[in-house]
Amino acid sequence: MDDLAIGIDIGGTKIIGGVVDPSGTIIDRERRDTPGVGGMVTIERIAEVAAALASRHRVSSVGVSLAGFISKDRKRMETNPNIANMKGLAVHDELERATGLAIHLENDANCAAWGEYRFGAGIDANPMVMVTVGTGIGGGLIIDGHLLIGAFGTAGEIGHVPVIPNGEICGCGMRGCLEQYASGNALRRFVRKAIEGAPALGSKILALGDGSISGIEGPHITRAAEEGDAIALAAFNEIGEWLGYAISGFSSIIDPQTVVIGGGVIDAGEILLEPVRTSLKKNSPMRSSHAMPDVVAAKLGNDAGIVGVADLARIA
Repeated sequence: MDDLAIGIDIGGTKIIGGVVDPSGTIIDRERRDTPGVGGMVTIERIAEVAAALASRHRVSSVGVSLAGFISKDRKRMETNPNIANMKGLAVHDELERATGLAIHLENDANCAAWGEYRFGAGIDANPMVMVTVGTGIGGGLIIDGHLLIGAFGTAGEIGHVPVIPNGEICGCGMRGCLEQYASGNALRRFVRKAIEGAPALGSKILALGDGSISGIEGPHITRAAEEGDAIALAAFNEIGEWLGYAISGFSSIIDPQTVVIGGGVIDAGEILLEPVRTSLKKNSPMRSSHAMPDVVAAKLGNDAGIVGVADLARIA
């Protein structure tokens, strides 16, 4: 098949590649473990994935999705929170040298946003905002059919919008970032704190894990919320309130048609989306005089980054 592209999603533990056709369908996959030493060894593993897929298909280009800040020219990693020894690494040039293929490098949340815009929950929405809610929070902005990367390549970092002056310390070094109040980590923190204050009320969530407060994870909270557990539902309401508050802020600036919410926490579906919509409406200025953006769940799941970055590479 003509015009195939490879998309490769680089995580802290695994490197997953896929051959993607122009309709956004993944027709072949390849996987490697992410090496703990990071750096050039990671480059070698990415090149292995690309070479394996390219040996089975005629591909036009390779897109690579990575967390962190990427230089404006999309050639060098400025920061990466998940992989060691990546700061300053010329990932684009090293991969082109190693593979002999055209490479396109992009931030992982931007890739997911583009995937949802082209093939998922945000098709033809203008503008479209994506918020990825997982361990942290990422984001991407699509305006007039273009991915916004900004003057310095870092647009869409919604998780690091400050929402509380002098609030919780964030991994970025600042305080009060949205990520500290509306991410999967925040969800766990809210639940653990509630159970510490009222252990008897936490019996259902504790039973879903290993019985300890420290053993509570996101899927346990989601399942407990689905079963009507008060602490779990209160925690989802809390992060939904903060997400809606933040969305109201950037909605006042770019007026999106659709806000797509993805990442692992969206597995809770309407348990998360409904408090987001309620908060958005409550916190939007002049809300009675204009329509609210649609707030919807992402459709592509863990494939969004692969599909999105392959498409970006194809049209680059």
